[in-house]
Amino acid sequence: MLIVGSKLLGYPVLSLHVGGEIARTDTAIINPDGLKVVAYTLDGALLKNSEVGNILETVDIRELSPRGMIVDSIDDFVTRENIIRLDEIMSLNFKLIGLKVVSQDGKKLGKVSNYTVDSVSFMIYQLIVQRPAIKAILDPELTINRSQIIEIDDYKITIKNEEEKVEVKAKVKDFTPNFVNPFREPNYASRDSEDKTS
Repeated sequence: MLIVGSKLLGYPVLSLHVGGEIARTDTAIINPDGLKVVAYTLDGALLKNSEVGNILETVDIRELSPRGMIVDSIDDFVTRENIIRLDEIMSLNFKLIGLKVVSQDGKKLGKVSNYTVDSVSFMIYQLIVQRPAIKAILDPELTINRSQIIEIDDYKITIKNEEEKVEVKAKVKDFTPNFVNPFREPNYASRDSEDKTS
């Protein structure tokens, strides 16, 4: 199931061990290589203790329910220093929201205002792009599938040209199915011609 990314911020984190809420998500940590939410920074009274981590890796989420993210216990929380791979991703300081989106030929399409994420894999599947002021009159938002993305860097996301999308749609429209119609009688055309001559 796809969920809008912003809905998972300020989201309760529930512990099976305690039987209730132990923290809330604060920010999403996104790996630009693969475009996936790998962890969430957390906030809450229980995290004031220096021995408790303040980061929840998405691999440690047992289930994402309407009530919150379910984990085993507060012991699943880690610090940035605990995991080298996570520290490397956080060092990139990658911010998806607000990133410019341009087409391959250099056209400015807008800025990322939100995204949709898969509730199981935490892969980001769609980018929701806020259009520039002039284009926003006709089309305020643009939804871009991850398959359209060509490149991501610190300053922008480059996607395939709009012309290429049109070409793909045109090919699908011209598609003629290669199958025999089981509801048509075998000599349907010849009977038509016989009826006309008689």
